[in-house]
Amino acid sequence: MSADQEVWRLLPVKLRQMFIRSSLLYDKLTEIRIRSGYPLLLNYSGRERFMTMSGNLSPDPKDAYIISQEDIRSIVDVVSKYSLYAFEEELRQGYLTVDGGHRIGIAGKVVLEDGRIKTIRDIAYMNIRIAHQIPGCGKILHPMLYDIQGYKHTLIISPPGCGKTTLLRDLIRLSSEGTEGKPGVTVGVVDERSEIAACCRGIPQLDVGCRTDVLDGCPKAAGMLMMLRSMSPDIIAVDEIGNPGEYEAIRYVLNAGCAIYATVHGISMEEIGHRPVLKEILHEQIFERYVILSNRRGIGTIEQILDRSGNALT
Repeated sequence: MSADQEVWRLLPVKLRQMFIRSSLLYDKLTEIRIRSGYPLLLNYSGRERFMTMSGNLSPDPKDAYIISQEDIRSIVDVVSKYSLYAFEEELRQGYLTVDGGHRIGIAGKVVLEDGRIKTIRDIAYMNIRIAHQIPGCGKILHPMLYDIQGYKHTLIISPPGCGKTTLLRDLIRLSSEGTEGKPGVTVGVVDERSEIAACCRGIPQLDVGCRTDVLDGCPKAAGMLMMLRSMSPDIIAVDEIGNPGEYEAIRYVLNAGCAIYATVHGISMEEIGHRPVLKEILHEQIFERYVILSNRRGIGTIEQILDRSGNALT
């Protein structure tokens, strides 16, 4: 099954036919926003576009197909295999991951039990996030992340939507598979939000390499320690660090002699340095490489590669 067919099959027949009739390029589609009673909205080629009944894209919501509650019920039935109860644990996180690594965010009526989220019902809002891999996007950067002493502790700094997770995934793959002159090593991925490996029923849907182990849906702080104790990785990779517990876990990992790949939302070292936890990390010079991303020349533009002191390497 092709990548686009994996997504179209999730949709009710009417919507599926609209996408099949359309002339959109699948590689440029990143999100399908579905809201009961509102226009069908796509994030396409970095811009918002509405889809019409004929499958055309329009900037005007008045032209768009209006989503019905029946459309949403149909999608829920397909992605849950007609048993939302079986997916209750994932629903607590607000999303489901399906074959192909695509992630479906869900919102509606939250049901609480003893003050904790039990499930979500009366689902009226969905965000189908399309999983795209770009094998080789980290090929130029990868050699700058190691030397004769081993892999460097690396932090990728990026605003949302600039490809930090895609880049992290490819660096994991390259480190795991090995490259010319650099044998592969064991990588442990703590994938709290199922965005790096995009596991479905425990199996990565995206390529993270043959020497990679994944803890899916596990909180990063606990997961880093679990991975270190159980799987003996050479590198541990996590996405979007930020709280004090994660910082302490990173220090533990480094003291154990394991390298770390991590990402954080931000635009520069100076900007993230205003946050208390990250300020401490920068002051201690824990990370040996900082990679600054933007979308200035397209998603995944590498603006700077810096050493632990903030000096440019390129």
